[in-house]
Amino acid sequence: MFAWLGLALVALVALWFVDAPYGRRARSGWGPGIPNRLAWCVMESVVLIAFYATSAAAGVTPSGPTWVMGGLLTLHYVNRAFVYPWRTRTRGKTMPLTVMLLSIGFNTVNGAFLGADLMRLNRPDAWFADPRFVVGLCVFAAGMALNWHSDGVLLRLRAPGETGYKIPRDGAFRWVTSPNLLGEIIEWAGFAILTWSLAGLTFFVWTCANLVPRARSNQRWYHEKFPDYPKQRRALIPGLW
Repeated sequence: MFAWLGLALVALVALWFVDAPYGRRARSGWGPGIPNRLAWCVMESVVLIAFYATSAAAGVTPSGPTWVMGGLLTLHYVNRAFVYPWRTRTRGKTMPLTVMLLSIGFNTVNGAFLGADLMRLNRPDAWFADPRFVVGLCVFAAGMALNWHSDGVLLRLRAPGETGYKIPRDGAFRWVTSPNLLGEIIEWAGFAILTWSLAGLTFFVWTCANLVPRARSNQRWYHEKFPDYPKQRRALIPGLW
């Protein structure tokens, strides 16, 4: 798992200089295109498959806290794989096969590590009262609320039939360009705290490795495409960056 953690830092450096070619940064040269909704569904659902397969293979009866941890992971990825893609107005758009396959690999390994580590720890019921669980759960909930609300703001920008981009101005978009990404980073910071596990920490580091460069890329893209883009709006952290 330490090698996987180190690879996340390599990915962070690579993505800092090379924009991942999907969404507003989509471009040719990365393999055939897969329908956008199908790609999201497949690459996000494998986390749950890997997580529950590894958990079942451990042969351990999950404790109450372990059930809650698995439930939080499931809640996030059911939304990401089966709800969010069908709320988007991206009919006709595609994602490069290479991006989908890389994401499948990333999500499979992280899901398997989480399943194995959480079942190994299998926190006792007393963990519900541990400050790490309480604080982590609050942080996770705050991050999920920010992520879901920001996704909703973006989705409502497009009228039925529209596929172009507009400047979002509601919610946390008043302060940062990518509050949806910030929300997801906060979520997995909370998950790392409430599980207090190496797998949770590794998942958080991988999330940052993927989303921090993406937030930087989004900031540049908006300034390139919209001359009137708010100059005071930061990329990811209000008032700082």
